[in-house]
Amino acid sequence: MSRFALAVSRGIARVTGSALGPYQTAVIRIGFAATWLLFLLREVPHRQELYGPDSPWGWDLAEQLVGQNGAFTALLWSDGQLWFETVYALGVLSSVLLMLGWRTRTMSVLFMAGVLSLQNRSVFMGDGGDNVLHLMCIYLVFTRCGQVWSLDARRARRTREARARGERVTDRTGPLLWGVFGLVLTVVTAAGRMDGDWLVPALLWGAWMAQCLWWFAGRLTRTGEPRIMLDVIADILHNGALFVIMAEACLIYATAGWYKIQGSRWQDGTAVYYPLQLEYFSPWPALADLMSAGGTLVMLVTYGTVIVQVAFPFTLLNRRVKNVLLTVMIIEHAVIAVVLGLPFFSLAMIAADAVFLPTSFLRRLGDWTVRARGRLHRGVLPKVPAQRTPDTADQHGDTEQAHVGFRA
Repeated sequence: MSRFALAVSRGIARVTGSALGPYQTAVIRIGFAATWLLFLLREVPHRQELYGPDSPWGWDLAEQLVGQNGAFTALLWSDGQLWFETVYALGVLSSVLLMLGWRTRTMSVLFMAGVLSLQNRSVFMGDGGDNVLHLMCIYLVFTRCGQVWSLDARRARRTREARARGERVTDRTGPLLWGVFGLVLTVVTAAGRMDGDWLVPALLWGAWMAQCLWWFAGRLTRTGEPRIMLDVIADILHNGALFVIMAEACLIYATAGWYKIQGSRWQDGTAVYYPLQLEYFSPWPALADLMSAGGTLVMLVTYGTVIVQVAFPFTLLNRRVKNVLLTVMIIEHAVIAVVLGLPFFSLAMIAADAVFLPTSFLRRLGDWTVRARGRLHRGVLPKVPAQRTPDTADQHGDTEQAHVGFRA
């Protein structure tokens, strides 16, 4: 067998035999869920004006626009106050549970439905980060994002240990959740609320039927072949979605950089100066004045932004250069969050950038978190004889479970 054929066979085995990037997908799951959660919590006092019945983008306008573009939003199923509050509360709850990694298959679907429902209700609300979140919430549905750093991973480890001891473990929560999910889908579809664009309804029904098939294959078949085949399909979907997320992040930076090159203000090095003079983008006027006072600094930041955005997709060919530029981009988004007052745009972009973080760094970050939690636990509770807590053991078990990751 030639080297090329051997490399191809190894690549196929890697893609079909495991879900790659477990730590990267865990980080983007936590990042996007936390971004949406913080946004919803901050806008609780203004939720009526943003997405509710008091929104300037009224019910009739939203209904006309959705009728034209076929977008999905559950908020137009009813114009009642109770329904709006229910959808908003479910959006908050699904974000919390997805961030914690509890029933990630279910929560990723509910998270997507919540994001699309609120954003498509009032399309003019957002700062750019909403567009990133809009796309990524759909891609997350296809990923196995609960392999590590999740309550699902801890439950899976405890289940394996119980079965190794000969105990019988029955999961009742999962079938109950998907049973309720299927009932709601049936009622909504029968009522004609799924009319419009076919993509989201097909995705919701596809997720439900895939989970039913998964359950039947695991419990009603005597041999393990059907479950193995479904595992292979799930790994392929996961790896494909992860590749799309990476490509999407590169596309965002590439298009932003090349469009900036065509602008005259970016060409003469003054583009960064103008948003710093706008009151809307100056939560700290003194800091904005300090940054815009020096012409050299403005020019360096302007040209540096363009260079970083255009160069980033090409740096993926070199691990060290990529890591350096990735650090610069994360710092840049942190500065944007503070100086321009765009925290949720910056959080969304940092979460998207996290897919390129090295696995070794993420594993060390997980170990640091476990140790910090252990110190906090020892500091709060009375001193007891040293022993390994179940939660700490589960975190180390997650590391053992997810031994396959990106080389970065």
